[in-house]
Amino acid sequence: MYCCNGCITSVWHFWYPYPYREISGGRELFVLVVTVDIFLGPLITLAVFNRRKSPIELRRDLTVTGLLQLAALGYGLWTVAVARPVHMVFEIDRFRVVQAIDVDETLLSQTPKSVQALPVAGPTLLAVRHFKDDKERMEATLAALQGVSLASRPDLWRPYEEATADVLKEAKPAIHLLTRFPANVAEIELVLEKVGRKPSNVVYLPLVGRKSFWTVFLDPVTAQVLTTMPLDSF
Repeated sequence: MYCCNGCITSVWHFWYPYPYREISGGRELFVLVVTVDIFLGPLITLAVFNRRKSPIELRRDLTVTGLLQLAALGYGLWTVAVARPVHMVFEIDRFRVVQAIDVDETLLSQTPKSVQALPVAGPTLLAVRHFKDDKERMEATLAALQGVSLASRPDLWRPYEEATADVLKEAKPAIHLLTRFPANVAEIELVLEKVGRKPSNVVYLPLVGRKSFWTVFLDPVTAQVLTTMPLDSF
């Protein structure tokens, strides 16, 4: 059981580094998987273990319990895999965290060669390219209305470095947040202080997650992502 939970814990930290575990609901998923594994492990073992059983019966019951636990571990790892965040994508005027299950599989063949569609080494930073024409814009808009976000479409991805000018064009001075959210001034300043910055020399954009909205702080010259915080800055 400890081996199983240790495996899940290692994968969780690898695939769900901070802040993605918070933005994508990874913490709740991890708790659910580990809880199920615990119930199917030692608790069921205690329930079926009985010294009055014959060695054959006991061996059979413990084998079934072990198989159930392995099946639960496999399902848990599969769930963690398909729900893992794979990209943080700049999408026109915001960032959006894309999970593996969000990616349109029918468009995977159109992923740019410079982009890894479903990385296993943790989330990467990407951007949505400009539309080729009005027809593509209309098709993408209709797809978005049906729940397929632009950020989850491999055919629209491009390296983040190519979008620096677009990112900085949409980004806003972080100092504006101090006026918009007076109750969060101390928290904002503390978050930026940890990366050696002040609100006066940082810009920001909103970040859309599966369950919440965050804020991404960026360098005003390079558009480098500096840090994030759980603040709805839309």
